[in-house]
Amino acid sequence: MENVFRYYEFSDFFSDNSGQFEGNEICYSVLNEQHFLIFVKKTHEGQESYDLYVSRYGSAREVGKAKPEIIELLVEDYDKSKPEHRIVLRKYLY
Repeated sequence: MENVFRYYEFSDFFSDNSGQFEGNEICYSVLNEQHFLIFVKKTHEGQESYDLYVSRYGSAREVGKAKPEIIELLVEDYDKSKPEHRIVLRKYLY
């Protein structure tokens, strides 16, 4: 997954303090000044999984600090080996 995050220029992971993502770590990529793609890193029994969301905030400074104005789950348990998951990600970034 690190290659996906670097290739699509996601931020480093940091703790969510907004309460939206239950304190999990998140990283984001800017779509425009108010819309962002967010990966949420979840750990269960030592296994990491990632959920992908599209969201709207007033600005990038609010990501992880305030609840988003709009949020939609795009992919639960993102798997880079599944073409349909990669297509969803590319749809928003290109």
